[in-house]
Amino acid sequence: MADSAGEGGVAVERGVGYGAGKLADVYRPRHEDRPAPLALLWHGVGPDDRGALRPLATAVAGLGVIAVVPDWRSDAPDGGRAHLLASLDFTRERAADGGSFVLVGWSRGGRMATSLALNPAVAGGWRPAAVVCLAVGFYQATPMSPAGRNPIDDLAATGAEPVPFRLVHGTRDTVIGVRESRDFAAAAARQGWPVQLAEPGTDHGGVVLTTPTGAGLLSARVIAGAALG
Repeated sequence: MADSAGEGGVAVERGVGYGAGKLADVYRPRHEDRPAPLALLWHGVGPDDRGALRPLATAVAGLGVIAVVPDWRSDAPDGGRAHLLASLDFTRERAADGGSFVLVGWSRGGRMATSLALNPAVAGGWRPAAVVCLAVGFYQATPMSPAGRNPIDDLAATGAEPVPFRLVHGTRDTVIGVRESRDFAAAAARQGWPVQLAEPGTDHGGVVLTTPTGAGLLSARVIAGAALG
């Protein structure tokens, strides 16, 4: 049974089963005077670490966007692919506008989101309204891509219709250097994909933290801007 609670001026439904034996939290604007757009937020490499995105999801919902934050495990035999695709199906069932919404990923989750957007057949042809990448590395292969390919390779090979990419990467990130986002942004632009990159003066975790020393509020505004249009 899911628990409902409120925090930060938003309504939170915790522990919703989304499939594959996993749980998600759903953050909603407290007062919805019209149907709110959706964003699906995938956390990083830590197993079942949806709580890491709680501050960011709260900020996103406070800006008028429903945020769905699922657990998933990158150490699963398939690299977490089944968990993430199940969370995508769960969110699509709740989305208006034919199931299109913003796909967001932090770190490993962002690499998975990027690969999915560049290989739409993985999700039956589904296309996100936009992809938001937070402190993402783009030079390692993911199970969303053909074997051995990384998102930079996917950009060169894909025939998918471009969707907007919004990147946020801290200049003080020592886990994944900002150069990787710069390289991806340049490659995406060369291939005709709409792309924007913001470089706040923060570290790897700072892009999802809404504390005074973090850049999570910037990330929240980028996500909300992509969702609200």
